[in-house]
Amino acid sequence: MASHPISPVEVSLIVCTRNRSGQLAHCLEAMRQIQFAGVWEMVVVDNGSTDETPATIKAAAANMPAPLTSVLQLKPGVSGGRNAGIAALRGRIIVFTDDDCYVEPDLLTEAVRAFEDEKVGFATGRVDLHDPTDVPITINPSRTPVRFPAKSYLYLERIIGANLAFRRSVLEQIGGFDEFMGPGTSIGGAEDVDLVARASAVGWEGVYRPEMAIRHHHGRKNADVSSLLHVYDEGRGAYVLKYLLRGQIVGFLRGVAAMRWRIGPPWKWSSDQASFVYRVTRGAGKYALARLRRS
Repeated sequence: MASHPISPVEVSLIVCTRNRSGQLAHCLEAMRQIQFAGVWEMVVVDNGSTDETPATIKAAAANMPAPLTSVLQLKPGVSGGRNAGIAALRGRIIVFTDDDCYVEPDLLTEAVRAFEDEKVGFATGRVDLHDPTDVPITINPSRTPVRFPAKSYLYLERIIGANLAFRRSVLEQIGGFDEFMGPGTSIGGAEDVDLVARASAVGWEGVYRPEMAIRHHHGRKNADVSSLLHVYDEGRGAYVLKYLLRGQIVGFLRGVAAMRWRIGPPWKWSSDQASFVYRVTRGAGKYALARLRRS
């Protein structure tokens, strides 16, 4: 592999994976097409794979335009994996994507532009659907820029962890991802928007930049949607509860109000709406119990 210049690293790119070597190979091929004028690096965090993942990473590393490091993280959970990736890298800006995503060649260039404003601590970008036969879920194809004010309530639908970037200093300030949340834990969602909400809570603004783009090749069909949304609903409950635990009463009430708008008054609940309330409550309870056990 060609040598790389020794100088301050501008951007670090992180992807976590577990037993999806086929998808990872396509993800890394897209990363090989990245064009970035500055110094950058990448890491693949192997979350305890038992398939061909180590060999896939090794093969890709020989042809990358920047150094590729592999980190083995045996503790289950994407949040712990991302935190391990952050610890292994040096970039001023940290960009996260997933192993079922294909980054656009200019992703890092656009990510850096998002942080030209010193008030911006986090950025998210466009997530297009790669396969038109997949269900249009866990995407955000909007072409309209958005600014997220500091100390504001962050709606879950606006933040997708597969295309997310932070200043390293902000991640250090707020302590990284909450390892009680996210895929691979008992509360399988909302770890990404929770991270953003904690950055907002300490005074950082954020942006949605449609120019900062990836394609999501998630492979889900109609039959997969219900179970996925159930997982996300539990994450929603934990996420809203955390506003209360941080003492952000207004944020907590806005989260409750958002859910109340969705479900309507109790006397009009259908079985689906009652199930939604149960899942949200269950997620909040599971998170509170996990925190109590740790304390």
